[in-house]
Amino acid sequence: MNRQSQAAVLFLLGAALLHAGTTDLYLRYVKSGLRPLLLASGAVLILTALATAWYERRKTKREQKQKDVKDVADAGHSHPEPRVSWLLILPLLALILVAPPALGSYSANRTGTALQEPLAYPALAATNPLPLNVVDYAGRAVYDHGRTLAGREIRLTGFVALDHDGTPYLVRMALNCCAADAQPVKIGLTGDIPPVLQPDAWLTVTGTYIPRTTHDPVNNGPIPFIKITDARPTPIPRDPYDESWNN
Repeated sequence: MNRQSQAAVLFLLGAALLHAGTTDLYLRYVKSGLRPLLLASGAVLILTALATAWYERRKTKREQKQKDVKDVADAGHSHPEPRVSWLLILPLLALILVAPPALGSYSANRTGTALQEPLAYPALAATNPLPLNVVDYAGRAVYDHGRTLAGREIRLTGFVALDHDGTPYLVRMALNCCAADAQPVKIGLTGDIPPVLQPDAWLTVTGTYIPRTTHDPVNNGPIPFIKITDARPTPIPRDPYDESWNN
């Protein structure tokens, strides 16, 4: 891989990062707040590639004007660049050809619930039903004992995960930075549960708080329940991860 090839790979990597950052593809890798840094990284890579190509072209023109006999004699003994450098193109191919799905039930069933005690419980809107994210509901149900949820009709959206004994959970993967550190927060479902539940299917459920809690078999963490009165399939959200920990 010569300098021109390196510049081409850098340019394509930068273009791929800009493509991911200007579409929703980046949300499969990092939290939404990192979008400016991702776009800046892509721009820097493209500028570096252009500068490298410009410098190499000037160097080539300069060398063509020189008539150095020693350089001609040593040309047959030049050492090629290591071929392993072509592995740099693999991340590019992965970024272009593979759009990974968001983490789902497979990860959730093998990772204990990562529910954390909230620092505060902001006042809830008066809308009915009340839309909440899974992390907010779970935190209020476990650590506030449902005081702000009692008597309210709640609407939640998440994907389905089934425990080893068939217990259905509604799950969202919460993340701090990127998909690599995403951890599940789980809510047990009871009440009018659909007769057939497929793992990784996304649902919007409506129901009420009940003072029931179980423990995650993976890490013994608390898992609250919701008594659902309605459950409907829903498309995968634009951002499948829960970023409320970052607010």
